[in-house]
Amino acid sequence: MKKYFILAIIFFLSLELTAQKTIAVKCGNILDVRSGKMLTGKIIFIIGNKIESITDAASFAKKADTVIDLSSSFILPGLIDCHTHVLLQGDITNEDYDEQILKESIPYRTIRATKSCKQALMNGFTTIRDLGTEGAGYADVDLKKAINNGVIPGPRMFVSTLAINTTGHYPVIERDYAWELKMPKGLKEITGADEGRRAVREQIAYGADWIKIYADRGYQKLPDGSYKGIPNFTKEEIEAIADETIKSRRRLAAHAVTPDGIIYSINAGAKSIEHGFGMNEECMQLMVQKNVFWCPTIYVNDYVAEGRAKAGSFLNKYFAESEPEVFKKAMKYGVKIAYGTDIGGYDWAEPETKDFEFFIQYGMLPLQAIQTATLNGAELLGQSGLIGEIVPGAFADIIAVNENPLNNIKLLGKVKWVMKNGVVCKSEK
Repeated sequence: MKKYFILAIIFFLSLELTAQKTIAVKCGNILDVRSGKMLTGKIIFIIGNKIESITDAASFAKKADTVIDLSSSFILPGLIDCHTHVLLQGDITNEDYDEQILKESIPYRTIRATKSCKQALMNGFTTIRDLGTEGAGYADVDLKKAINNGVIPGPRMFVSTLAINTTGHYPVIERDYAWELKMPKGLKEITGADEGRRAVREQIAYGADWIKIYADRGYQKLPDGSYKGIPNFTKEEIEAIADETIKSRRRLAAHAVTPDGIIYSINAGAKSIEHGFGMNEECMQLMVQKNVFWCPTIYVNDYVAEGRAKAGSFLNKYFAESEPEVFKKAMKYGVKIAYGTDIGGYDWAEPETKDFEFFIQYGMLPLQAIQTATLNGAELLGQSGLIGEIVPGAFADIIAVNENPLNNIKLLGKVKWVMKNGVVCKSEK
């Protein structure tokens, strides 16, 4: 009886496999993001949600349920944005932040976030790492679930739920209101190593893929042009958070702007440094030594600088002035850069591909810039071979543009065709 039961299972599994739809995509030019070569006259054969093979068009003999003709297009793997906030809609000033956190309910913000998710996908970003709901609880887990279940369109999501900081060290909202009022928090506050461990465990229990911390604050520009900040955590606190994260097979992202936050985040075990506007050469050397990624988030700094200067804070303007040199030094030292925009910190109506232009302006070759949002992003997320390149066994995440992006990086802002997980999500002429 057991034998027949096993045979029945095998039979039904084989039926399921044979029932999977097959798609043949005729490609004019495929960018091999590892070598930079353009592969011409190829057909991508997709079964279900994965790339089965890439063959020469002349020798293609397999049958397909659907044939898609992109023979006049340039084909790339779906892009990866490693720093987004789908539950935010731009916050140049504290007032912009307060408007969302205090006047919009979490359900309303989540409804707005469904539009952000779709926008990211239409922008050609088939994978995102969303780094903090900013007071919206675990709504990012719900959005991820809704996308995975086909309820709403959106990219593949890696989520971090509520970022962690220490008590009193995230001054947004609290400082502007009467002390009697218990205002909502944009993150999870902890005091002590035990509370840090508890916060990590809670977030993982609710579905966090990554843990994010705010590592420093109180930034100052010194007379020699360098930057100083104040660490948010004690050594025991940050090490407890990192230890709990790593042994739970998760990864730690650190919002860290100055060496005061960057160095102790890396030594604790952070896998990525977010922003890092004020990093120095010691930080860069340590990042290379420990294989830590940098998400520079350049455009968001530019976007908020003028508005914040009018409100009395000139730090973002200072960062904008010094960042080209910081970026060039990081490239020279060999720091791994993963594409991350911090979109949501700026309006979702703005271009998500703007940082590519800064990368080129600061000395990257177009291929290197594209690699930050493909190979490097995949490595940071622990997804190498599955996303970020068009190879057999990878998810069928593919985008198309009209001309060669190696000649003009701005073309990545004009994606005309998007496939995610073997499903066409956008198709324009």
